[in-house]
Amino acid sequence: MKAAMLYQELIRRKRDGQPLTRAEIEALVQGMTSGDLGDAQLGALAMAVVLNGMDLAERVALTEAMRDSGDVLHWDNGPVLDKHATGGIGDTVSLMLAPALAACGAVVPMISGRGLGHTGGTLDKLEAIPGYTTAPDLTLLRKVVGDVGCAIIGQTCQLAPADKRFYAVRDVTATVESLDLITASILSKKLAAGLDALVLDVKCGNGAFMADLAQAKALAQALVAVANGAGCRTSAVITDMNAPLAPAAGNALEVRVALDFLTGRDMPARLWEVTCTLGAEGLALAGLATDARQGRAMVEDAFHSGRAAERFGQMVAALGGPHDLLDAPHKHLPQAPVTADCVALEDGVICGYDTRAIGLAVIELGGGRRQPTDRIDPRVGFAEILPQGTKVARGTVIARVHAADTQAAQRGAKAFTAACQIGAAPPARPLILCRITGAGDG
Repeated sequence: MKAAMLYQELIRRKRDGQPLTRAEIEALVQGMTSGDLGDAQLGALAMAVVLNGMDLAERVALTEAMRDSGDVLHWDNGPVLDKHATGGIGDTVSLMLAPALAACGAVVPMISGRGLGHTGGTLDKLEAIPGYTTAPDLTLLRKVVGDVGCAIIGQTCQLAPADKRFYAVRDVTATVESLDLITASILSKKLAAGLDALVLDVKCGNGAFMADLAQAKALAQALVAVANGAGCRTSAVITDMNAPLAPAAGNALEVRVALDFLTGRDMPARLWEVTCTLGAEGLALAGLATDARQGRAMVEDAFHSGRAAERFGQMVAALGGPHDLLDAPHKHLPQAPVTADCVALEDGVICGYDTRAIGLAVIELGGGRRQPTDRIDPRVGFAEILPQGTKVARGTVIARVHAADTQAAQRGAKAFTAACQIGAAPPARPLILCRITGAGDG
């Protein structure tokens, strides 16, 4: 490293509010990957970014350097399309959308994550399926995507390793909540999958990391600007997270919701609307549809025709899961030994939920992690959650808790009941709040 590229000098410059060049950022990321940049220096760099921020050119350079720190996948066919959500409760969209997009002609290598904080994770849901491999090697990943059109997996050690190390340091240095670093972390992993297009679902509400619409817009605009700057056609949809998206919260219970959705047994309205909206946007971005209207018709047909379900079943089987999961989920998904009713405490209308509290209640039941090393109980959570706007009387069952024992069920039922907001009428709150394009319009 040249004297002008000493790590401490680059950290000092960012500490003093000066922008870093692409070459300087690439040198820092190379140091992250090799280990030459020590944890203390990496923590200092993260704090300097938190305090002083990065401009768009720096964000793009950081994202691209972290993307290029490991393998970047390339595909013979295309267009290559993916979706990312910023975390919520009852968000099973990825499980239905990936196979639907594949059925519409997209190549979908979906790199997903685990639960973070109070929110659920797609990988944790998939691991409720016996035998499903969430960490295949690249050879198997390529084969499954080539044969089926989609594969939902986790980040491998070969994809964006700089991000994995940087995040571990940020997690213990109070530097997670940086728009610049969040953006680079999310997009470096996604873009390492070799995407042509990406649609983002930025959650907003009491169950989201961004509770305020202005914050959600800022994150969406940052993600869209950087992804487009890195050459990936991207737009975002901001969606409401003031109630669970699906009528369930908990890993195996949410998988069952997804299976019912795919097979047409039950397609909850909120889940249908978000899934089809994101699918329409993604197909238009990828050039598979002339516009979102045509894209929506294509996605809806993929579900109604059963083609999305067929792709999902093929993906599960190809990644080690049971071949008859769609037809016989009760044979394969783990079930909790104890269930109990959660009941309304008064007459009225369900106006909404303290959605974050529901996520925390799932963790208390054992369905999430308090520590990174914790094992998840995939059986537990809440099912049959009544939607907003439902009229209830005192004693009406508003959900059912699934638990490992009676005491946990009693605690879970109490927590859920407390999280249910009953009043005279639900607020007039749209599900799709706004759309953020490459131009930054909302």
